[in-house]
Amino acid sequence: MTTTSSREASAVPHPLAPLTPNEIRQAVKVVKAQPDFTPDTRFVMISLQEPGKERLFHHDGQETLPREVFMVLRDRKRRRSYEATVSLDSAKVTDWRYLPGVQTAITEEEFAQCDAAVRSDVRWQQAMRRRGVEDFSLAMVDAWPTGYTGELDDASGRRLACPLTYVRAYPGDNGYARPVENLVALIDLDTMEVLEVTDKGAVPLPPLSGNYDPAVRISDNNWPTVVEERQDLKPIDITQPDGPSFTVDGYAVHWQKWHFRIGFTVREGLVLHQVGYQDQGRLRPILHRASLAEMYTPYGDPGFTHYRKNAFDEGEYGAGFMVNALELGCDCLGEIHYFDAVVHDQDGEPVTLPNAVCMHEEDMNIAWKHTDFRTGKVVTRRQRRLVISSFAVLGNYQYGYFWYLYLDGTIKFEVKLTGMVSTGAYTGECPPYGAAIAPGLYGPHHQHFFSMRLDMSIDGPHNSVYEVDSVALPVDEHNPHANAWRTQHRLLASEQEAQQRVAQTATGRFWNIVNPQQRNGLGEPVGYKLVPSSGLLPMQPEGSQAWERARFCYGHLWVTAYDPTQFYAAGDYPNQSRGGEGLPAFVQQDRPLDDTDVVVWHTFGEHHIVRPEDWPAMPVVSTGFALRPNGFFDGNPALDVPAPNGCGSTTVCHDQDSL
Repeated sequence: MTTTSSREASAVPHPLAPLTPNEIRQAVKVVKAQPDFTPDTRFVMISLQEPGKERLFHHDGQETLPREVFMVLRDRKRRRSYEATVSLDSAKVTDWRYLPGVQTAITEEEFAQCDAAVRSDVRWQQAMRRRGVEDFSLAMVDAWPTGYTGELDDASGRRLACPLTYVRAYPGDNGYARPVENLVALIDLDTMEVLEVTDKGAVPLPPLSGNYDPAVRISDNNWPTVVEERQDLKPIDITQPDGPSFTVDGYAVHWQKWHFRIGFTVREGLVLHQVGYQDQGRLRPILHRASLAEMYTPYGDPGFTHYRKNAFDEGEYGAGFMVNALELGCDCLGEIHYFDAVVHDQDGEPVTLPNAVCMHEEDMNIAWKHTDFRTGKVVTRRQRRLVISSFAVLGNYQYGYFWYLYLDGTIKFEVKLTGMVSTGAYTGECPPYGAAIAPGLYGPHHQHFFSMRLDMSIDGPHNSVYEVDSVALPVDEHNPHANAWRTQHRLLASEQEAQQRVAQTATGRFWNIVNPQQRNGLGEPVGYKLVPSSGLLPMQPEGSQAWERARFCYGHLWVTAYDPTQFYAAGDYPNQSRGGEGLPAFVQQDRPLDDTDVVVWHTFGEHHIVRPEDWPAMPVVSTGFALRPNGFFDGNPALDVPAPNGCGSTTVCHDQDSL
């Protein structure tokens, strides 16, 4: 069974409700009436201008807060970028700002136009003919961002991309199996003028296709060798005869003791708002807003075709535009509730993406269990979690974003990486900067970094963050048997102090976010701990492009004082930026962090040394983190979970002589 969200039952729209198609049309109409708006102006990003945290914290559900729309625009003819804020209540532009030198994200429209422009260029066609390609309709051209290496300073002010080319053997074929090595174009995205086509010498196209879909595979020309589909995999049916345990009102969700709101933006994609837990009759806030603040993928191949590859998938493209329509039985199992997302095209017309977010429950094995070996009495309770997920298609890669809420108060976030690796062609020996995945085809090594912005609200907005390490104590009269260790708590009192890494030694480091003004039953500050699962750091050294433009990756934890203008780890506009923006700029003020409104930023990632098994469709690899209650409750909050049917307390007999 599936259901899809619609408008909320309340007559007063919630201030965080995503923009409707009519609201987008209304805001676009207002902006088009601006004197500076020209027929060449394109709508790059349109999103809800969220009300301030203080106003939302005290919102009673009855008051109507101002409804505003934030826009990013590009005037292609005048080479100008703008920001605009529109009041839907007054139907007026309340802020219009010119952004000198800023290059906004690459749009879907530009991506398609770039493909056509490059394939029409005579120099590119000649280079393709040198490789034996005559049917240019079979070519695929991907508009990669240029990054910033200093090489293109003479083209300052131009909106640039460096397209790479791939070739299909026939329509429907997987073009990434045949990358065109050593051929790179340079294009002006404002004018769609191909400025340069550089050919460093032909490398033969890999000979075999790499198709994963049985409908298009040709068995005698595919790598790996085609095998018949398995016939012995029996169905698994997920049923909930009484329906799901959650309730949904528009974008507001209640599941067990959890309350939260679903949000969605064209840049970030899935967002969670106002996450709280019902505890002893009181709804206790935990997270005000949780979102993926940036994704960064630097490649480790210095080859001519690959050295520029370092993509900021959110800031340079926009993850929300690229979400899949999720399908029952494929992406989600069981009793499903879908949320549609409304985005827009470059004309400002709203576009509804159906089934952009999927929500369902999953059985997760054991929640807790104890056996009293003296009596043989066994008590077991099963764990369950609520899954909120979305999948974005970002070029060759697909990223699944999965939030998990558990019965015991745990929150987890996981990125599932799949899709297809970026490829290169070679002859002779495979380049040492990657791994062969098919004859003449290799995948360059690379890394994936994700920055999570966690606007904390542990029992309210006044929080502090402690770094907690486990340390062995010296052998002395207090520790004569050399077995003692303790936890060491260090307050991260300012933004300069709160730039930390996962410990490289076995200290079990985590970060504890507490509310010093609220105490649990044991007299300790209530808190949640951020438990990292990844200690990955970039391979690129200080002074590299990664260091300058993606500094957030070089720290696993950053903490900043809340600022409603600071949302993105690499800054608002990373496309062609020289760097230094985002978190490195935010923390320059060194604002105090003790007992105040803080935002926790966590960087985690995946170190991808490509392997043959990653081709042609990459098996899912996951990375993420957990937020676990740490003194937030007085005890195990899942003690009240009922026993499953047929699974009450049981008694097991033991041979006492064996105990």
